Amino acid sequence: MGKSRARRFRRAPRAPAGPAPQRDGERGPEEEAAAELLEKLQHPSAEVREYACASISKLLQQKHVIPAFVQRDVVRCLGPLLMDHSLAVRETAAGALRNLSACGGFDVCDDMVTNDIMTPLVALLKECSTGLDANQLSPKKCRGTNKNYIEDIANEAINLLWNICECNNTALYIFNKEGCLEAVLHYMKRFATNVDLAISVANCLQAVTEDNPDLLSSFNASAQQILETVMMCPESTMKHILLRTLIAGTIWNIKDTIPPGSLGSTVNAILKIFSESLAIDAGETIIRMNEAEKNRLKLAVEAETEENMSDTAENCVLSEDENMEETPKGKLRRENDVSDLLPSDKWELKEVTALLTAQQTALEIIVNMCCSEDPSDDEWEELSSSDESDLFMENSYNEGSGLLLSPLCLSDEVNSAFLNNLIPKKILEKTAFPNSVALDICMHNPSWKPLIKKLNAVQCRALTCLQSILLVSDVDCLGGASALQSLAQHLSQLIFSKTELPTDTEFLEAVTSALRALLQTMASKNISQCMTPEQLLALCEAGIQSSNTSVRVNVVGILGISGSVLAKGQDTAETLKMIGKFLLEVAMKESSLVVAGEALDALFDVFADGKEAEKAALQIKLLPTLKEFQPVFRMRMRKEGKGQYSTDQLCVLDNVKMNLRRFIAYQETLGKTPT
Repeated sequence: MGKSRARRFRRAPRAPAGPAPQRDGERGPEEEAAAELLEKLQHPSAEVREYACASISKLLQQKHVIPAFVQRDVVRCLGPLLMDHSLAVRETAAGALRNLSACGGFDVCDDMVTNDIMTPLVALLKECSTGLDANQLSPKKCRGTNKNYIEDIANEAINLLWNICECNNTALYIFNKEGCLEAVLHYMKRFATNVDLAISVANCLQAVTEDNPDLLSSFNASAQQILETVMMCPESTMKHILLRTLIAGTIWNIKDTIPPGSLGSTVNAILKIFSESLAIDAGETIIRMNEAEKNRLKLAVEAETEENMSDTAENCVLSEDENMEETPKGKLRRENDVSDLLPSDKWELKEVTALLTAQQTALEIIVNMCCSEDPSDDEWEELSSSDESDLFMENSYNEGSGLLLSPLCLSDEVNSAFLNNLIPKKILEKTAFPNSVALDICMHNPSWKPLIKKLNAVQCRALTCLQSILLVSDVDCLGGASALQSLAQHLSQLIFSKTELPTDTEFLEAVTSALRALLQTMASKNISQCMTPEQLLALCEAGIQSSNTSVRVNVVGILGISGSVLAKGQDTAETLKMIGKFLLEVAMKESSLVVAGEALDALFDVFADGKEAEKAALQIKLLPTLKEFQPVFRMRMRKEGKGQYSTDQLCVLDNVKMNLRRFIAYQETLGKTPT
């Protein structure tokens, strides 16, 4: 404790919640619908099977319906249809299973793997991959339109594979064992003509390459060439920016396969893509795209009006000349329908969504670039014997949960790329609150309203990214003391700009983590801090009420850092008294041992040294209070420690317990015990 920790992002399933509880002894409409539709899956008519799959797919988007289908072995019913002789049935069956995996969560995905969904899924993926080139030459006809069934089926199947592999390690093992990578990469070759399929493949690749060393050997030169080709594609649409970002993340995941001599240029290319994504103003893009949508819809209405007038005039001419051959109205509409020349429905919204997803993904990957797992013994030997070992030790720490790695420790070339691409500057820009005009547009447009959550997510990821950079970068690389003071003012404005302190848990966790890392960096370099004691106490009093443990840990840590700085100053005893009382109350009353331990750790820092600290400690009776609390803390650790906290947390708490004993002994040597 005493230092903030970097957070490593892992790709989470899109629907982590499990299925709703089932009702005993009841057969409601969901159960009846499930039974009826599952029975129709066995119908000899392909159209009936397709209808049943489509209906199931729609129902499975409602979480409360999922248990009724799971109870009736929906996976074993739908799985064989992935290899149905009807391509339409294959597509709708894959779509239904995709929705089940996305909306059902971990338990349902585990159940799908247990029920052997991977066998037909792998067979389908390989068959589609084999037939992709032939199908490209002669797309199947569907209701009078050219529909590339193979690509559409592949898109559904890839999304299903992505969802399952994110949730289940057995599925990932099967992916490796069955050589699915080759088939998946074959789909990626369609990126120039089917960017949606390519994005699905890229999402899947980023998921299956994360923490999967067994897959690395499959990325030969040919596979890497495919990824590099996509990453360098010049198209500038938001979807292509998302595609390049996802591929960049995949390449980062497989960086161990890249020759050391090429690592610098590869990381430079990755950071250039992230820089391109982060440079775009999402708020302005929303405003521009919303206006484009309005214009498109207006043109569509005008075109429809002109078409109707044309039909009316044509009908009049036909009625006057009965000998004239009548032209089918439907065909006339299709040939004169200018909407066919316009982008697909809601393409503007899809573009903005792609941009925000790209920005969030880029920020999460940058966080992971600054943070890796604990190295193995071999890696430690390699690091300790390298020429950069001293620099590495200066810019890293190991505190239980992970080892932080600065871009500086990779190479000077990589660090230069990090700065040359203006990554820190662009991250800082993303920490600001979203554009108010863009927010207003989203608030008043139901289909655009979900973008608000994405805008807020980008801001939170940027704050977390900022935290990681602060923890691992040298002060000079961050712009020096003045830049850090400006950053402190910026974070203060984010927290205190409104009449009431923020209550959003995700934002509070992100902003307090960033602020804690910043104050920690400033304190270590004796840089004066800009937040007033009143602001700090207001933040801590609000933050300690949060239901989020990380927020409570952060505000206690912030107070400890600031208090330790104040203890070195003059005439600060009164402020130190307030800080000490606050921390003592948290230590004694906090329900979480982790937060209580952090409060004790903060007390040790604040009252470690200094005349003002000694004066304040006497006035709040710090020593007798801690002596009285010591056996209580020990007893709580014995009773609550096992089963409730991780091994790392218990290790840290053991250190706090030991430091509490030492701190009491140290205070007693100062002769401060009341007589």
